Amino acid sequence: MDKKDVEKAALKAGKKIIDHTPEPVKEKVEEKVKEKAKEKFVEKTEGKLQEKANEASEKLQETKEKNAQKVHGKGEDAKEKLQDVLLSVKDKLSDVKEAGENFQEKVSSSDDKEKSKNKWKIKGANQIKKATDIKSSTKIKSSNDIKSSTDLKTMGS
Repeated sequence: MDKKDVEKAALKAGKKIIDHTPEPVKEKVEEKVKEKAKEKFVEKTEGKLQEKANEASEKLQETKEKNAQKVHGKGEDAKEKLQDVLLSVKDKLSDVKEAGENFQEKVSSSDDKEKSKNKWKIKGANQIKKATDIKSSTKIKSSNDIKSSTDLKTMGS
């Protein structure tokens, strides 16, 4: 016989016994049966709740481990990608630096050529006359100070 069949038979037998018992005994039996049923219900409910809590805890632990593995894997991937990006940036910056150096060389070499050609054309700040260097009206030669053709020396003299 199956467990359910046994329970059904016991229930039927219990009902017949309760029908044939005197009233004061029925009340005591009902109280006892209610207490036992309550205890059984509480035990089963607690057992099921504990079982479900354990299952949920196990699932949570598994999920936690899976997520930890995913995070670690993604961290490694991100680290590799970041290193690749930094290396490419480093390469580009070295190219830019090299181009800048080449440009600087070209500019300085063309400046050197221009300076050698126009060395005397452009005056520096120290070569520009100041207000004190400009002749005043007293220093301007008069007609008496101007040499004539007779004052000029000849080559033989």
